Amino acid sequence: MDRELFTAHGLEVAPQLLGARLSVQSPEGVVTLRITETEAYHGVGTPPPYDPGSHSKDRKTERNASMFGPPGHAYVYLSYGVHYAINLVCSPTGTASAVLLRAGEIMEGEELAVERRTAKRHQAANGRSPAPISHAQLALGPGNLGTALGITRAEHDGLDLFTAPFHLELPSQRVEHIAHGPRVGVAGSAGGTNFPWRFWIPGDPTVSAFRPGRNAAAWRHDPVRDAFSWDPSS
Repeated sequence: MDRELFTAHGLEVAPQLLGARLSVQSPEGVVTLRITETEAYHGVGTPPPYDPGSHSKDRKTERNASMFGPPGHAYVYLSYGVHYAINLVCSPTGTASAVLLRAGEIMEGEELAVERRTAKRHQAANGRSPAPISHAQLALGPGNLGTALGITRAEHDGLDLFTAPFHLELPSQRVEHIAHGPRVGVAGSAGGTNFPWRFWIPGDPTVSAFRPGRNAAAWRHDPVRDAFSWDPSS
């Protein structure tokens, strides 16, 4: 994969990452996933519209600093105080945009991914035995994806995606059919009609189920076409 891809803004890059493979090396081994779902987020310095759902919408902070860094690096944040999510930084240095990896299919290192996900589930189960995790669920959702890959903010935030412990490669052929629609769980206008900035491989079992964010505009889902349209009656 050419770093030049990431000099474009996140909205342009997000669909191009579908089908790409991301590997993360650790002392325990390598886990590789095929990216099946992404979301774009724009911040300071990007063209309109203003994206109120972005961490970097107004200014640079200690938390979002990596979004302003060199393209082709990682931006990792802690979601809901529980899960680490990984974003791939886009746009020239000083301009903030990134692509959130929402879901993927584990292609290598499944045993290690299962071990990590199961350990996380045990922590949240309060002594109860968690249900088994299917292959399709291992990296479904940004928190599960981050856990399966072993991502943490302390270890991976700001690192170059083109050097160890990362390895990133585009598919030999671009994904032919790409669906797009509203971002998952994004509140307010950022989850509304102006931001159909989520991209996914239609019909892939690893892709997240859609849920609207709080006070977001309503969308109607067509399960036959796996597509969304805005519902102005809601």
